[in-house]
Parts: sequence; structure tokens; C-alpha cells
Amino acid sequence: MAIKFGTDGWRGVVGDDFTYENVRLAAAGIARSLGSGTVVVGYDRRFASELFAEEVARVLAGNGLQALLFDRATPTQVACWTVVDRRAAGAVIVTASHNPYIFNGLKFRPETGSSAPAELIGRLEEAIAAVADGASGVRRAEPGDERIQRLDPRPSYFQQVGRMVDLEAIRRSGLSLVHEAMHGSGAGYVAELVGGGPTRITELHAERNPWFGGVNPEPIPANLREALGLMGAGGHDLAICTDGDADRVGVIDERGHFVNQLQVFALLIRYLVEVRGFRAPIVKSINMTFMADRLAEHYGLAVHEVPIGFKSIAPRMMAVDALLGGEESGGFAFQGHIPERDGLLAGLFFADYLARTGKRLSELLQELAELAGPSAYARHDHHLPRDRYAEERRRILGLLAERSPQEVAGVPVAGTRTDDGYKFTLTDGSWVLLRASGTEPLIRVYSEASTADEVAARLAALEEIVGLEQRVAA
Repeated sequence: MAIKFGTDGWRGVVGDDFTYENVRLAAAGIARSLGSGTVVVGYDRRFASELFAEEVARVLAGNGLQALLFDRATPTQVACWTVVDRRAAGAVIVTASHNPYIFNGLKFRPETGSSAPAELIGRLEEAIAAVADGASGVRRAEPGDERIQRLDPRPSYFQQVGRMVDLEAIRRSGLSLVHEAMHGSGAGYVAELVGGGPTRITELHAERNPWFGGVNPEPIPANLREALGLMGAGGHDLAICTDGDADRVGVIDERGHFVNQLQVFALLIRYLVEVRGFRAPIVKSINMTFMADRLAEHYGLAVHEVPIGFKSIAPRMMAVDALLGGEESGGFAFQGHIPERDGLLAGLFFADYLARTGKRLSELLQELAELAGPSAYARHDHHLPRDRYAEERRRILGLLAERSPQEVAGVPVAGTRTDDGYKFTLTDGSWVLLRASGTEPLIRVYSEASTADEVAARLAALEEIVGLEQRVAA
């Protein structure tokens, strides 16, 4: 099989396409592409991730590179920071992020610590294919080879987070924080960073469970029932929910209300501009909120809209020295840090927001609505059979291109964007987007409008055009 890196790395079903043989081929291709230098090797808490990471390190060392192999499961952004801190050539992280438990994968990060741009991914895939076509086999060093060094990356990352946000102020604030770790590699980080003082930390699902308790480790309401119930019962100020590799975040307020990722992005803009006093451009993916545009206009900031995925967001952030970048799946990156998602830092920014303002999160949400206007949002995930995904994807996208709607739910189309699926911006400012997932066999349909009823109408109308049934709300 050809190893392809999608929106955020190569992912496959363990034992099917994600095998030791294919992991070794991928690692050898990465080594061939890089040629020399030091490569950071990290991994998450999925089944056998540490064993796959050891194989990656052995292949890198066997091809003449130095491998810095983490001594424990860590969030993806910790590996990204280590690349920058150690001036390494790149990082390979064994993770499938928020995918279902049957998946694992590899993420590659270049020397910037950011997602790899498309042209670099193309070169990696060519190098991997060349290794697969060769007859010499994959070279591997012995496990104890001197070119493989073990590293605890946490101290350096903790220092960097402390430069980004006042950890001691959060620790002294007396807030009651819940960290829903979703059995992921972010477990323990919030407690270590801001615990040990008046602030109370309650951890949920901090133990390793490669099955993730039967839910996908993605911080969306359907997967956060225990955290939502705990917050709804009262007594806590904020829940920070991190995904399988802790680069994405979900937020729950003191009432047990899930703050959707579009609201999270808008609140982060307000926090960074109004509370922290920063001013710089904003980068957002095409499935991100119109609230960002309204806030940017209010603050006099530029907004750059790019295709989905940090392989598009990160280069633009670096090019314009952006204040922050964000995508609908809960990934946010910040100026002065690495150009990569950091769910832990985003969550701590919310704790700092509460500590500095003395307000409840529900109050901040109300203020946001008054400033940026009403916003309702929903996403439908349509799961397709893996063996027919490519065919169905072509059919659905082709049908939408052929029919080229001039109105959706009775509202005229003001503009169409086709560089990542089909996004229709309507004359009332609302939008609806249909695209194929780059990491799972899914067709996703998104919409944002002023009311939930308007969102539902737009989703249903676009789904009817392409014949999608059995909608699953995310």
C-alpha cells in the first residue's frame, strides 16, 4: 500500500495498514528525506505506541540520524516544542490524535515544530515510496545503540508554558478546574502546571486506556458526558478537555454548558487582545467562525482564511506573524509559542482569563454575544465504509460540483470557495461547508448562522442536494 499523509499525518487501522513493516518504511523514508541531524520521537497512549516509537527510533539511528526518544507518552505539542528547543531536524510522533481506538498513525513535524507544508509532505511520500520499491530492506540499529537517547521533555515544555501564561497566578487564584484527559497523553499536565496551591484540580479519565472507554478521544459533547454532568452539578469554574494527544481542546463552563470551538476561538481573540494587550493578524480555517471577522473589524486586525488543517494554518501564521490561528476541530496556536496546536496552553489561557477578570465563563460568553453578534453552529459527520470511501467521496463532491447550488435553504449564495470541499457563503452572512475528512473515512457538513434553526435548515438543504442520509451530529 502507498503511505499517504493526509490533513495531519498518516493514519491507519492497527494490524491492517498500520503495521511494524509500514511504520519502518515510513521511518526509513523520513530518514532518507532528512539525510542527517537529530529527530525527536514522541508517542501517545494508544495500543503499542511506545513499541512503534522504538521502531521509528531504531530505523532513524540505523540510517545515521540521532534519535531523541521520549521516555514516556507525551502530547504532540511537547514534541513540537522539543524540536524548536533542541534545534532538531524534525519530529516523528506516533499518534492518531482523536481518531477511534482501532487507529494509530505518524505525524511528522519539520524543524519549525509546525505541521509540514504540502510540498514537504510530497517529498516525504516520494522518499517512502522509493524505500518501499527498493530491494535492500530497511536498516535498523540495535535497541541500545548510542545514537538513540532517552529524554524526559517535560521540564523544558513547562518552562515555555510558564513564559506564555502566569502559572503562579492561576495556582493562587483558588479556581476549581476540571481536566478531562480522555485517557490521553495530556493526563497530569494541568495538575503539574497549576496544582499545588489554592486552585483545585479534578482529573477525569487520567489513566491509560487504549480503548478510550468506548468513545473517540475527541472533546465534543457526545464524548464528554461525565465532564458535562460534573460541571452541571456545580462547584467548578472551568473544565479543560483535551483529546488523545492533547493538541486540541474543548471547554465547559460552570453551568455544564459546552462552549463550542467557534466560541472558544472568539473568546481567545478577546482574551489576547483585551486582557493581554496583544495585536496581530488572525489566521482561521474555512470552517471557522464569522465572529472572528467581526471581532477583527472591531479591533482593527487583519484576518486570513485558509484551507482546513495546520499544514495550511501554520505557514500563514509564520508568514504574517499572527496572534493566533485556529480550526473548528479545537486546535489553536499562539504567537510567541510554536506554530502548532496546543490544547493545554489554550485551556490554561481560559483559566487565566477567569483569574484576571474575576468573571464566570458564562458572563464572558454573554459579553461575546453582545460584541460579536449571535452565532449558532453544528457539524454533521457522515461515516462511510473504508473500502468504498474514495469512490463515495468522488461521487458526492462531483454531484455538488455538477449541481452548483445558487441558493441554500432559500438564501442566495453570495460566494463559493472550492479549495477544500465546497463552502457556500450566503447573503445573510451565514455559511455551509461540505468536505471530505483528511484523517478518517468521513464526509463532514458544517454550518454557522444566527440561530440553531437556521443552521439545521442549511445542513439539511446541502445534504439533500447530494443525497446524504443518517446524519450524525458532532
